[in-house]
Amino acid sequence: MSLSNIYRLGLKELKSLTADKVLLLLICWAFSGAIYTAATASSQELHNAPIAVVDEDQSPLSRRLVGALYPPYFKLPQQITLAELDRGMDLGTYSFTLVIPANFQRNVQAGRQPEMQLNIDATIMSQAFIGATYIKSIALGEVGEYLTGTRESSETPIRLAPRVLYNPNLTGVWFGGVMEVINNVTMLTVVLVGAAFIREREHGTIEHLLVMPLTPFEIMMAKIWANGLAVLLGVTFALTVMVKMVLQVPITGSLPLFLATAVAYLFAAASIGIFLGTVARSMPQLGLLMILCIIPLMLLSGGVTPRESMPVIIQNIMLAAPTTYFVRIAQAILYRGAGFDVIWRDLLTMIGVGACFFTVALIRFRKAVSQTQG
Repeated sequence: MSLSNIYRLGLKELKSLTADKVLLLLICWAFSGAIYTAATASSQELHNAPIAVVDEDQSPLSRRLVGALYPPYFKLPQQITLAELDRGMDLGTYSFTLVIPANFQRNVQAGRQPEMQLNIDATIMSQAFIGATYIKSIALGEVGEYLTGTRESSETPIRLAPRVLYNPNLTGVWFGGVMEVINNVTMLTVVLVGAAFIREREHGTIEHLLVMPLTPFEIMMAKIWANGLAVLLGVTFALTVMVKMVLQVPITGSLPLFLATAVAYLFAAASIGIFLGTVARSMPQLGLLMILCIIPLMLLSGGVTPRESMPVIIQNIMLAAPTTYFVRIAQAILYRGAGFDVIWRDLLTMIGVGACFFTVALIRFRKAVSQTQG
């Protein structure tokens, strides 16, 4: 009888969801356009950066340096004068300007160490840092090859041979697209389940449920499976269509295994949503609580920056959040092709944390029900 009640209440939740056009539009956008926008809008790589060169030497070596700055990292360098430098940087016309002083080639051949000036527009900090490193590497390589005929430095005691795994071209789209899927799973699950509870209270239908032979457990489970199913369908579409087909991101691991772990995470995230729904008294209050909860879950769980780079106290606090374990599981499966033998510890811990949130939410829900009945 309990399973039947949960099933029928879940169908009611799905009908309520399909009647809410705004939430349906939010779900469709979150797992389609939002994935593409988040993955492609903010680039973490240096791509077609505008650069200008003030070549006061006009020597074969200086022209060689200018010729080494080519797409796709940089746009074709523009030759400007020293008087045009400040205005171009102030207007944002150039992200980098390289000043090659007079007698540069002569000083290099004489064994001196002439200085080149590199001006950087650091309003785009990530590209400024990467671009400065690229330009330095290019300049040193060209000067070394000009003097010795080879780019290998005889002064280096070791030779470093980097091997990049899982993302050999260091393409930021591969990371941003999948992480946006995980962030949207967290956001939508909490929003849908919390909003469903608030909607029952605001519309007065919670009293209709209370006069029926239903328990708070059944009402909670119905909201969890119905809204979780909608999010799970969106995740499947996002990974198979948007990530794999549109963004051309290779999924290394097992998609069914990831979806199975996503079901466990949906249970935990939905419990958080119900807890917030019992705390908030209206939809605006729920929105404010979500800002306080969802943003830390997204930023501090390891989906934006590595947890190892965070303070130890933040790492320990975030161990109480199921999002931390889901991010690790998702990265292990989708990026590294990990199997169940690798992720089972994080999976069990995530289920345990989710069960704790579910228990607290159930206690709060029962208290809210008793207050309503009183």
